[in-house]
Amino acid sequence: MQKRSAIRWAIIAMIAVATVINYIDRNALAVMWPEIAGEIGATKEDYALLVTIFMLFYAAGQFAFGRLFDRIGTRLGFAWSIGLWSISIALHATASSIASFGIFRAMLGVSEAGAWPGAVKANAEWFPPKERAFAQGIFNAGASIGAIVSAPLIALLFLSLGWKGTFLLVGALGFIWVLPWLVIYRAGPDKHPWVNAAERALILDAPAETAAEPEAEPAKAPSLKQMMSHRQSWGIVLARFFLDPIWWLFVSWLPIYLAETFSFDIKQIGIFAWVPFVGAMLGSLFGGWLSGRLIASGRSVDRARKWVITLGCLIMAPALLGAVLANDPTVAVLTIAAVLFGFQVAIGNIQTLPGDVFHGKSVGSLAGVGGMAAVAGTLITTWLVPVMTKVSYAPIFILVAALVPLCLVAIWVVTGRIEKVDVSSARG
Repeated sequence: MQKRSAIRWAIIAMIAVATVINYIDRNALAVMWPEIAGEIGATKEDYALLVTIFMLFYAAGQFAFGRLFDRIGTRLGFAWSIGLWSISIALHATASSIASFGIFRAMLGVSEAGAWPGAVKANAEWFPPKERAFAQGIFNAGASIGAIVSAPLIALLFLSLGWKGTFLLVGALGFIWVLPWLVIYRAGPDKHPWVNAAERALILDAPAETAAEPEAEPAKAPSLKQMMSHRQSWGIVLARFFLDPIWWLFVSWLPIYLAETFSFDIKQIGIFAWVPFVGAMLGSLFGGWLSGRLIASGRSVDRARKWVITLGCLIMAPALLGAVLANDPTVAVLTIAAVLFGFQVAIGNIQTLPGDVFHGKSVGSLAGVGGMAAVAGTLITTWLVPVMTKVSYAPIFILVAALVPLCLVAIWVVTGRIEKVDVSSARG
């Protein structure tokens, strides 16, 4: 029996590394903001404005890159995305005002957005349903690792190079990644020269003798109207709208929360801010493993995904309410770690759903629309943070905890059964 090659794992490992770089780049501003704000005379409201600019352009980038990946493919799509975002973060070193920071955050938002629809598309192309959630968990673990290393790494670089030198150095990381990516990702799994028949059969979820005949899919990408005519699409989009603000609350505001609540400086932020994302990394891997385990044991994709998403939500909501009571920095970061553990258990499975319900030419586009919905929800909470945190962060924690049951309604009630649908049968 032929030993199966493992190129699919090399592909997802490369994407996870790209995600680590993605989060180092986007978190650099938050970690160094206390110093930058003092130098340019900026306020908390100015920071909220920069987060909003980033998220608005991130939303546009989700949709644009989702369509682009469906047209030019995963290999070139990732090269374009990471190349552009590396240039964007390096340009932060030349900023001297909120206006110039706003321009570069807009550029960064558009280009960094490509990683998510690209990863979902690659996952659907390279992994069978039973491995798909775990592969998504590896990708999401990259985001968590990026968040873990970014705070201490940026703090260390800042102490050595200052904020301008730090932006230049982290901007170089993406260009170092591109060359091995282009070497490893030579083609899709059906034509890749390093993929043998045994791995190709697994990826296509078919017997080895028929693996050369992939499942038929629409000849062209469906229109947005065709795609959104299915209830599954609306359920996925609404789930992202309700759940993603929880992640972005801590990605965007955790360093500032620590500074304002516990009077931390940049060095102390570097010591504490990585801890919650260890929980996120473990949740990414556990949620993906558990979903795959349930499918392998005979559970349907529908039940496996929904049960694991529900488990993540049941962990997340009580932990968010527990964070309200935390009055010690160690207790606070550990409680937030539990929040992010539950979040990643749930979101990794939600992010696999486009690949579970649609074919390849639709996956990137639906992931992009879901990403836009996630940004829309995040923008609402972003502007509420300065308003609701004048005394403490308890009100915003309570608010996002209330979003968790709404996500469950979207998954269990709106989505319906998670199964392949024929998107071409809808009128466009």
